[in-house]
Amino acid sequence: MSAKDLRGKVAIVGVGTAGCGEATGFSELEILAQAAKAAVEDAGLAMADIDGICTANLSAAMWPLNVVEYLGIRPKFVEGTNVGGAAFVAHQTHAMLALAAGLCDAVLVCYGSNQRTSTFGRKERTAARNLLDHNPYEAPYRPFNPPSSYAMIAARHMYQYGTTRRHLAEVAVAARKWAQLNPEAFSRGPLDVETVLNARMISDPFTVYDCCLVTDGAAAYVITRADRAKDLKQKPVHILSNATAAWHRSVANMADLTVTPSKESGERAFAAAGLGPKDMDVVQIYDAFTINTILALEDLGFCGKGEGGPFVEDGAIAPGGKLPVNTNGGGLSCVHPNMYGAFATIEAVRQLRGTCGERQVKDAKTAVVNGNGGNSASSQSTSVLATADAL
Repeated sequence: MSAKDLRGKVAIVGVGTAGCGEATGFSELEILAQAAKAAVEDAGLAMADIDGICTANLSAAMWPLNVVEYLGIRPKFVEGTNVGGAAFVAHQTHAMLALAAGLCDAVLVCYGSNQRTSTFGRKERTAARNLLDHNPYEAPYRPFNPPSSYAMIAARHMYQYGTTRRHLAEVAVAARKWAQLNPEAFSRGPLDVETVLNARMISDPFTVYDCCLVTDGAAAYVITRADRAKDLKQKPVHILSNATAAWHRSVANMADLTVTPSKESGERAFAAAGLGPKDMDVVQIYDAFTINTILALEDLGFCGKGEGGPFVEDGAIAPGGKLPVNTNGGGLSCVHPNMYGAFATIEAVRQLRGTCGERQVKDAKTAVVNGNGGNSASSQSTSVLATADAL
């Protein structure tokens, strides 16, 4: 079976979020369960119908077991691959294969984190992760990761291609303008380029507005076979393709600081979908930092390598611009509970359903979602989604 054989064979039929922003007093599992319940109900299903699960978290080595137990389900298919924030986009291939093989009938992809309000502090979390996932080449120098690694990537892009801090700021401002149209976004206040440039420096060349939010939040979505999806409650959003690429773990081992694995994942995803960048109505990019958006636009083929900075100038990716990017406000202004991939997917689904209110992209029929994982764009997963009209 090839990737093309899976084109449009499954669809996302339910989505849900919970605890976005601050979920004071709730655990990760509690808000995950709220999002899962919302997604299952949105699909017109019951939790008893869920017989496949895809989930991951940085806080537990056997996280899927925690989720299965808490939700009270007994899935026939369990997937817990963790490649960072891209995982909840990458899980789509596994779900597609399981559904196509008849291993299960309804897969729940879910994630939850209370990193903003948890009483387990940042220092404790960092120490725990260093023990579980030690990096001997970088850890001795105590980098402030992930900002330090992505700042290095941004600095190299600036040196090599003439990208400027103003270009990076344009990305942050565009995300905020989308967030101002989204009542669910955490940061909706006014933001302009000069404010971004003059804000507190986090890791040169990044100021605080170049870095993603630190929020709580949970997200979940349900995938079924397309033949079943057409009879369910919501307008199905078909997965035309999904591809994942992982090239490295640490920034020290990147072959080229200006090229990410999304160059490979994007090429494979578009080829399997039979579509290209020019065919996309909506673009959802995992914007952990402003440089991520520029890199993804280049590597996915929306512009040439090194042209990402000029491409985003003058509100080109903001509301009313030439390309709708991160229409919920992204990780920079909407929500970012440590891993964001599921939220990017859900925004793409909502846009293709036509339910986004003020921020709705008119006549949106196709979308590309690009997930990012690791401290240095280590893993990338790209999905092409479409309405039935675009199959």
